[in-house]
Amino acid sequence: MREILGRRRRLRFRRKRGPVQLEAALTCAGDWQWPVLPGVGLKETGSRGDRARGCACPDPECVVPGAHPFDPGILAATTDERMVRWWWANRPTAPIMLATGGRAPCAVSLPAVAGARALTALDGMGMRLGPVVATPTRWSLLVAPYTLEQLGELLFVKDCVPSSLRFHGEGGYLVLPPSETGTGRVRWERAPLPGSAAPWLPDVEAVVDALVEASTSAPGGGSRLAY
Repeated sequence: MREILGRRRRLRFRRKRGPVQLEAALTCAGDWQWPVLPGVGLKETGSRGDRARGCACPDPECVVPGAHPFDPGILAATTDERMVRWWWANRPTAPIMLATGGRAPCAVSLPAVAGARALTALDGMGMRLGPVVATPTRWSLLVAPYTLEQLGELLFVKDCVPSSLRFHGEGGYLVLPPSETGTGRVRWERAPLPGSAAPWLPDVEAVVDALVEASTSAPGGGSRLAY
């Protein structure tokens, strides 16, 4: 299927009827060969009349509630559709976690305000972008796999790299839509096109300058790490 540049229409997973998280996870693992696993998810906390939703992990001060692996751990991520079905049959509302790096996509994330600025700048340059994941606090651009050595060489020449930028490479993870975490709903800002082929991804060096610039010019100079 031909790639359509610019803004994409929203992707709806319609393999067959079933829980939306399961069908999205099967698309990632089966069609795109992206290794996934269920995230820890959320649980009700507080007393009756004062209910809240916190992370289901044992850490009461978890900074990424619901948006990280716990059991199983990140090394269990797989493209095996039978395993994916079993996981989400037992936990149908679990967030979808992508294990980044290796042959899977990597990502660069930044605060939402800076992310919107970066996409505007990249669109203005006519840059071809891959999928973009958005939460209420952060946006993540999916990029082609890179190594820590490649990333280090790329960042070494920069005068300043804002601490609000996060790099999701080998051994890392990223929550994918449609998931619900402690910061809210996870959605596609730029959705992959429907079809069996894995989404196209840009190289990290093609987008990193715009991400650094957008983060630096954001309120606070990009020094705050907003999860």
